[in-house]
Amino acid sequence: MAGKSARRGELRIYLGAAPGVGKTYAMLGEAHRRAARGTDVVVGLVETHAREKTAALLDGLEVVPRRRIAHRGVEVTEMDLDAVLARRPEVAVVDELAHTNAPGSRNEKRWQDIDELLDAGINVLSTVNVQHLESLNDVVEAITGVRQQETVPDEVVRRAGQIELADITPEALRRRMAHGNVYSADRVDAALGNYFRTGNLTALRELALLWLADQVDVALRRYRAERKITDTWEARERVVVSITGGPESETLIRRARRIAARAGAELQVVHVLRGDGLAGASPGNLARARRLADGVGASFHTVVGDDVPEALLEFARGADATQLVVGTSRRSRWARLLDEGIGAAVVQKSGSIDVHMVTHPEAGGRRLFKNIARNPLSSARQLWGWVLALALPSAVTALAYFSGAMALSADVVGYFLATVVVALVGGMAPAITAALLSGGLLNFFLTPPLYSLTIAEPQNVVTLLAMLFVGLLVAILVDRAARLAERAAHARTEAALLASYARTVLTHPDPLPRLLEKVVENFGLTSAALLERQEGDWHVAASTGPRPCTRPGESDVDIEVNPDVHLVLKGPGDRALPAADRTVLEGAAGQALVALRQQRMAAEAREAQRRADATELRTALLSAVGHDLRTPLASIKASVSSLRAPDLRLSEEDTTELLTGVEESADRLTALVDNLLDSSRLATGAIVPRLDPVGYDEIVFRALAGLDGRQHVDIDTDESLPDVLADAGLLERVVANVVQNALKYGRPEGGRIGVRASAHASWVELRVVDHGPGLPEGAAETVFAPFERLGDRGGRGDQGETGVGLGLSVAKGFMEAMQGSIRAEDTPGGGLTIVLSLPAASPAVGDGVGSAGDGAVVHGGGAAPGAVVPADVDEQGRR
Repeated sequence: MAGKSARRGELRIYLGAAPGVGKTYAMLGEAHRRAARGTDVVVGLVETHAREKTAALLDGLEVVPRRRIAHRGVEVTEMDLDAVLARRPEVAVVDELAHTNAPGSRNEKRWQDIDELLDAGINVLSTVNVQHLESLNDVVEAITGVRQQETVPDEVVRRAGQIELADITPEALRRRMAHGNVYSADRVDAALGNYFRTGNLTALRELALLWLADQVDVALRRYRAERKITDTWEARERVVVSITGGPESETLIRRARRIAARAGAELQVVHVLRGDGLAGASPGNLARARRLADGVGASFHTVVGDDVPEALLEFARGADATQLVVGTSRRSRWARLLDEGIGAAVVQKSGSIDVHMVTHPEAGGRRLFKNIARNPLSSARQLWGWVLALALPSAVTALAYFSGAMALSADVVGYFLATVVVALVGGMAPAITAALLSGGLLNFFLTPPLYSLTIAEPQNVVTLLAMLFVGLLVAILVDRAARLAERAAHARTEAALLASYARTVLTHPDPLPRLLEKVVENFGLTSAALLERQEGDWHVAASTGPRPCTRPGESDVDIEVNPDVHLVLKGPGDRALPAADRTVLEGAAGQALVALRQQRMAAEAREAQRRADATELRTALLSAVGHDLRTPLASIKASVSSLRAPDLRLSEEDTTELLTGVEESADRLTALVDNLLDSSRLATGAIVPRLDPVGYDEIVFRALAGLDGRQHVDIDTDESLPDVLADAGLLERVVANVVQNALKYGRPEGGRIGVRASAHASWVELRVVDHGPGLPEGAAETVFAPFERLGDRGGRGDQGETGVGLGLSVAKGFMEAMQGSIRAEDTPGGGLTIVLSLPAASPAVGDGVGSAGDGAVVHGGGAAPGAVVPADVDEQGRR
């Protein structure tokens, strides 16, 4: 393969709406133009599809011979990538970007071949149809009824330096087909009546135009960003509608949709959230606005800014909007005297952006009276406010009337103080009541004419109005502070819940079920479930609580995380969930999706780690077994060479000795290969045991039958002991490996090995006891590790071989696969005891647990007990 060039080549793609529009023809025309200018052009691969005019354009161009590949008895041709790289032209012509290469090729996809050419600094001309774009594959299937099997990622096409549309009207394409310029005559009628119907071609053409327009728009935005151009360019109509989250939001979105539809423009909905996060909109209104935006095909955006008009205009300019839709102010006329409102400020600063002011039923609303009607203070404070509204003015009046020593000005100050105190405690309505009562009591008892409501002095009117005004101002401030405190408390609660959900996702070992449990607990729900749509059907990814919903329509609350993932909730009885809680639930739904993806990534990571461990094991295996494989092979070769030597006369005893050596070496080699294969299967998870009731006595007898040195083993396994749940073949291998290990390393000269079985509670144990040198201190945990050779000390066999240290490792893997355990203990008096523990078989167990599935252990029928048979191989070895 050629090395990567310092300069990456440029890709030029000819995009078509359907086959036959002239992509390849246009591409070859460009190749001829470049060749005429002196550019070095070669054809890597072009599919002419037997079209004469297309084939004629190959004349005069150098064509690299194709590479031939045999696949399933058929010879196919593909582009010879190595030949093109070796030729190193300036421009390579490679047709059909989305093509899948034949098996045996270096890359699976042709676009990957092209990527190598580009990395080598070669410019490439290629073609692709819109139906092969990955993002449009399902849309094309819905239009044509045909699902394209060959697709190319959109990002590959977007990276092209140039994309040229090969366009033709549906009628012209159908005429071209009728004339036989696209397909052979026997295929024309079927094509025109199916895929190439006028409606299909029109829709595909529109898809191609829209997709290419989006790419042009992306390129334009990149150009403006690179050159820091902030002025609006009206290259394309875009409408932005601003919503506050109030009840008028839906009216504004619908009106903006009609404006955008008439202009053929893209619509974007934006909500400006104030920086303090307290004066926010109703979560319920925002949720409805978001759903309506999705329904009318608009995108929804949230931006943060203390200066709402400035933040809105900054977003509109960034989106290159040409029109901006805002609602008329909901403020009253009096309020607009102090603050002109967002709409007026936007109109003044909009510059070249057209601003539409849309009226709505909420315009000029009486918010003051609404605020009075809904007192944000607690019931206790409101009650005390009304009590003080009656008591304090009366107390001031009594003090002033009976003392007689206070000046009128002091009396007025007392009434002012009483009004302020009532406003601070009870809010607006009690404060107005206290101000009116104070004015009446002052006029009736303390100002002439006494005991009359007649106001003789004009300053008394001023005093009364001043008390009303002061009470009103203080009450408004108290009301605003209480509302902000209420919002702050709600925001703190939301933040605490969201932080708790995020902490659960980040720290809990199994976050998704725990997260759903928290949602149910926090909101008093009965059940919660995360649903995922796969292949058109809804599946429960995780759930908690009794009878969780299995479809979004069954739920009391349905929160869409994305079109294919929904969080669905059920509440107790008919209790409705407050709309204000939806913001937190949307956050929880997002965290649930993160947890789901995290769970799947963790599974993928475990699988990747398993594969890495398997690779590491294979690497260690190759380095460890070199000597152990060569030794028996060398012995076999030497013995066989001696037996075959024509000039060497051997006695019968010598011949027998050599044949015995060959047999022993072959046995050693077989045992070694068996352990290697078993270790590899354990590393790849290919062993799935079939558990049946078996007795230790039977297993020990079968395991020792094929072992050398079995005459040195004492067996004590009572037939009355309970059977164990195990795979007979695997357990036999385990016992054979452990006993063989004891015979080789743990039997002193003249000593014996003990095999004893006993039952403890629901477990049955088999102990293999030796009285040899035992284990070094601290080696009990490492004795079952792969390639562990007990300090590399020699065995007691005649050959003194050490083996590769896989016997006990394989035994441990088999025991764990059967839900059992294996451990090493010191033998009293010296030596090592290996303990095998398996669960006792239940009397109810019949024909066994599990089945021989993919990679399962198969008994009988031509397979040895414990042999692992791949899923695609039957018992006779046929694939």
